[in-house]
Amino acid sequence: MTQTQQLPDPRPRLLATADAVTPLLETLTADDLGRPTPCAGWTVADLLAHFVAVEHRVAHIMRGGRPFEVPSVVEVEDPADPDVWRAAWAAGRVVLGEALADPAVLEGLVHHPAATMPAPAALTTYVSELGTHGWDLAVALGRLDELHVDPAAVEAALAVVTRAIPASDRPAGVPFDDAVDVPEDADPLLRLVAFFGRDPRWAGPAQ
Repeated sequence: MTQTQQLPDPRPRLLATADAVTPLLETLTADDLGRPTPCAGWTVADLLAHFVAVEHRVAHIMRGGRPFEVPSVVEVEDPADPDVWRAAWAAGRVVLGEALADPAVLEGLVHHPAATMPAPAALTTYVSELGTHGWDLAVALGRLDELHVDPAAVEAALAVVTRAIPASDRPAGVPFDDAVDVPEDADPLLRLVAFFGRDPRWAGPAQ
């Protein structure tokens, strides 16, 4: 059985993970955009610039493109306007949904930034990215209780990324710190963000 056959269709989980972030943007204010986030050196606006870029990058690679043909952050006309970010996120969600509409996108290999891999594996990996950055945004806004990511989607993503990436002594080019220890019975999303080097106790920038 191939890796492609082992994975269920990840498209609904990816789209649902993206949709879980949308409520966080609905009441975003201009003051929120300058808040620090668990992504070192990134404000909420910086995080959103990457978040929107991920929507477009996933769509691009699923259509046969290569990841670095599109930017890892987007530029918007007025980054100090939360309505601009809401519109950019919504537009990216449409692009993502259109790119994933045809089941044929699950066939064959795609060019993920980490490697060329089966399309379902790449999409499952992106569930982990959207889930982690959703947590980053929710924590930065003090609204973690409003982020509702499907635990089954997170568990599936964890199974893929923990096989592909070592927990420590990570190779050059891996864009996050070593995993942080959390209890084995912790919430799946907490285990995911800890695997990507986030401190679950994060409460603002280091003093």
